[in-house]
Amino acid sequence: MTDLDDVSLPHAVALSWGVAEQPHKGPKRELSIERIVETAIEIADAEGLSALSMNRVATSLGFTTMSLYRYITSKDDLLLLMQDAAIDVPTPPEPLTADWRAELREWVVLTMSVVRAHTWFTDIPIQGVPITPNNLRIVDWGLRCLRGTPLTDTEKMATILLATGYTRTYGMLERDIGRAGAVDAPQGAVPGTNYSAALRELVTEARFPYLLPVLASGAYTEDFEHDADSFDDFGFGLERILDGIQHLLDERERSGSWAAVADAASASDAADAADQGAADRAAFYPKDEKVREAAHARREAEHRLREAEQKVREALKKERELLAKARERAAKQAEVEQRRAAKKRGAGD
Repeated sequence: MTDLDDVSLPHAVALSWGVAEQPHKGPKRELSIERIVETAIEIADAEGLSALSMNRVATSLGFTTMSLYRYITSKDDLLLLMQDAAIDVPTPPEPLTADWRAELREWVVLTMSVVRAHTWFTDIPIQGVPITPNNLRIVDWGLRCLRGTPLTDTEKMATILLATGYTRTYGMLERDIGRAGAVDAPQGAVPGTNYSAALRELVTEARFPYLLPVLASGAYTEDFEHDADSFDDFGFGLERILDGIQHLLDERERSGSWAAVADAASASDAADAADQGAADRAAFYPKDEKVREAAHARREAEHRLREAEQKVREALKKERELLAKARERAAKQAEVEQRRAAKKRGAGD
């Protein structure tokens, strides 16, 4: 097994896993990586990523900027830790009966809730393959949704990328439209939607033959914003993605391009399992703060565990160093003894 001391990781990634060296000087107890990240998220949630700086976070915490740099060495590292913390959402229990479509739908909706709760999330550019713990947990959960399908590993990862790409793109679109409506348009309307009368004069059948009937129906402007009971743009797009994956599975099943899957359980057993799974999931999402409190307690326990693991690694490292020094001293002592013995033999001759 590879020793983590010998593995080279970016500093922020090592911090996210709790395997980076912790500061030995500076404020104790009052300041921690977790507090810094939580404060940074609060600022970004309230004012956007443009308002975030190491100095702003330090001021909010009542410390100097240099105090923060003892824990997190750069703003880029802070952004990565914020992103990883933002997706620390609870993973629902695995259903008794695999239903890739229902599970993947739930996965996408919950990841979308993260983007909506933290509108700055998509402002952080993707720097490479996610390797922080919460990112990997989200990927693992997504792959769990596809466990019952005969997709190859490459196809499963491509499906995850397709779903996350849709969530990210739609989240950015939804956020930008919301910002435009809040800043530029009267009464929060989306800019352009209050010019429907003018557009009806300008959009002619000769120039825009396919847009004209859509404009006339109101789908382009008047009905752009929908209430909770009307058309769900995000859900519509998501279902079409799921339809495409289902079509692929059906086509391969008909063509016999992969081995047949195991026989399904009886209809009654499947229905019972589905009902039990629904009850378990309903219990998993209570309408109070217990889940949030439990998640916070879990994070604290994981933090203490990482600290304990780091201490064990440090102790093992020191033990190896002491052992190496002891071996070195023993080798030197043996060399001295050999020279003495050689001198005695020479004197005897």
